[in-house]
Amino acid sequence: MAPSVSRSLSWAPRILGVVFALFLSVFALDALDQGVLAVLMHLRPAALVLLVLALSWRRELAGSLAFLALAVLYILWAWGHFRWPVYAAIAGPLFLMSGLFLAAWLWKRRVAAATIAAPRA
Repeated sequence: MAPSVSRSLSWAPRILGVVFALFLSVFALDALDQGVLAVLMHLRPAALVLLVLALSWRRELAGSLAFLALAVLYILWAWGHFRWPVYAAIAGPLFLMSGLFLAAWLWKRRVAAATIAAPRA
């Protein structure tokens, strides 16, 4: 069971990150009539998520902290401009990815500690 848990915990935040970046990039369609520069400006949040995802691909703890920071920074930046479902739709997946990266990091540490502590036959 441990390999399937490890694989699921490892891939879940990565897949969610790609899907979330695609979700954010849909908002760039709003700017299609304003020109290429406007579309690129609207794609910045998706690019930022992909950048953080790429940086945290092999470093789960760094990914956890980075996605937590993105969620908190988004809430601080947008506070008072929207109703709570908007915060849940944007910051919620960021918090979830942070938690999943943290769980993957903790699981790998637990497995590594168990492997070191296990007696060799």
